[in-house]
Amino acid sequence: MSNTFKLSKDKLYVDFLKDTTSNNISSVYVTTSPKIQVKLKDGTIYQTDNPRTNNFKENLLKSGINVSEQTLTNPAEIASIAVFVISLIVLGIMAFKSSKIKTKSMFSATNLDVAAVKDIGFNFENVAGNEEAKDSVQDVVDFLKNPEKYSAYGARMPKGIILYGDPGTGKTLLAKAVAGEANVPFYAVSGSDFIQVYVGVGAGRIRSLFKKARGHGRAVIFIDEIDAIGKKRDNGSGGGSDEKDQTLNALLTEMSGFNETEGIVIIAATNRLDMLDPALLRPGRFDRHIEVTLPDVSAREKILKLHLENKPIKDIDYGQWAHKTSYFSGAKLENLTNEAAIIACKENASFIKNEHLDKAYSIMLAGYEKVDRGYIKAEDRKITAFHEAGHALISLKMLPNDKVSKVTIIPTTKGAGGYTLSIPEDRLYQNKEHLKKKIMVLLGGRAAEEIIFGQDCVTTGACNDLQRSTQLITNMVTEYGMGESLGLLTMDKLSDSGLTNQEAVFSECKNLISELYEEVKNILMDGKESLEAVTDLLIQKETIYYEDLINIIGDKSHNVA
Repeated sequence: MSNTFKLSKDKLYVDFLKDTTSNNISSVYVTTSPKIQVKLKDGTIYQTDNPRTNNFKENLLKSGINVSEQTLTNPAEIASIAVFVISLIVLGIMAFKSSKIKTKSMFSATNLDVAAVKDIGFNFENVAGNEEAKDSVQDVVDFLKNPEKYSAYGARMPKGIILYGDPGTGKTLLAKAVAGEANVPFYAVSGSDFIQVYVGVGAGRIRSLFKKARGHGRAVIFIDEIDAIGKKRDNGSGGGSDEKDQTLNALLTEMSGFNETEGIVIIAATNRLDMLDPALLRPGRFDRHIEVTLPDVSAREKILKLHLENKPIKDIDYGQWAHKTSYFSGAKLENLTNEAAIIACKENASFIKNEHLDKAYSIMLAGYEKVDRGYIKAEDRKITAFHEAGHALISLKMLPNDKVSKVTIIPTTKGAGGYTLSIPEDRLYQNKEHLKKKIMVLLGGRAAEEIIFGQDCVTTGACNDLQRSTQLITNMVTEYGMGESLGLLTMDKLSDSGLTNQEAVFSECKNLISELYEEVKNILMDGKESLEAVTDLLIQKETIYYEDLINIIGDKSHNVA
């Protein structure tokens, strides 16, 4: 008998009876379904109606036909079912292996990939300025060199040091210098290295980092941007299960756990000391808080010399640039020297000169000057010239110690139609009178437009000036205690207590800025000839300097009014 299936379509029951009579049938497969399957001796299989009579099976058996009460299974169907089952098994195995890999990788992720830098080749000589901050860490360097010396005195050295201050002031450099001076391994990580989706990974990385540091005996661990993991913990219903909270808890535990004689010092850096959790800042954790401030004039001169010492320079006036870069951070000064070097290189100059520094200075503060200026209408140039002349003259009158170094009506890539560059005087504090004068300088541009073109023709050019003056005057009244509506109270603390006096504050700010604006207009009206003369020169030259202004308005002590 052939084992090959020859499938055919359904046949009528009468045809089935003919096959029975002709003795062509090999087997019949009878189930409770409406159809029966019939297999002929030549291997052909077809279906026909199930008569469902009581003696149907008996009659077939009497005719010598095999009867099965199970459905005939096609080998193709068996193969497809087998393939389906095998596929399910394979997918199950792959899913199991994938989950094992993920679980393994999650646990291996707790091992922080950080290597110790042993010969850092960096010390305090490479850090210009920040003399006070360097003095504050000298004893830590000595401790790392001779921990036994301090143990003999029963002195406990700081477990942790927080360096805080404005961005770019050299916090990372100072941490490197400590490790370099002490000649100990330096581990540098960022707070974001510990932030993970999986709860517990950050805490595991903290433990891994401290374990590696202990392996060296003495080391400096530097955690940059520690506010990423050290923010004040939420007292809500989270129950401390948050990933950041667990990471912070692990850091606190590790800092409390290691012995002072191990010679491990943790240095952290942040721009936002006020955001850190109090448990981090208490004695026994980060004991010492060192502010890394913006460099003063002498420090700026040292930083400029440090960054220019290996560059081809000629006739650089370091003193002038140290004064000109008031409130520049160390990083900003480095960028200034680098931009100047790029400009000199583009011009194929033999040396970096003052003129290259001057171009770099303007680019950093105002952006690149637009080369194509043919689209600017003469009327717009005139408006810009009066606007910038207003700023310059009010600055000369109200803030004579802030030297106006450059006035231009050339638009820049930062969106300015023109700009006035002043060199601010180095000040530790700013009093109320000084702040009011700064606001008046900001209002000078709009006041000049109103005087010349009328109140209905002032432009949008003063938008940024008004934003900055609004911020200054708001701070005076709500934060610095320089107003009448709040007195010596501060708005943020009143808001925390649910107390506000917003209407009175708004009214005072509005009245004060209106008074200052009227005063600015009166000054410019009295010096209208000087305003028009500066404007004419600006339209003619596009860029003028301090000497040009002095030549127009006379001696500085008799300017404008």
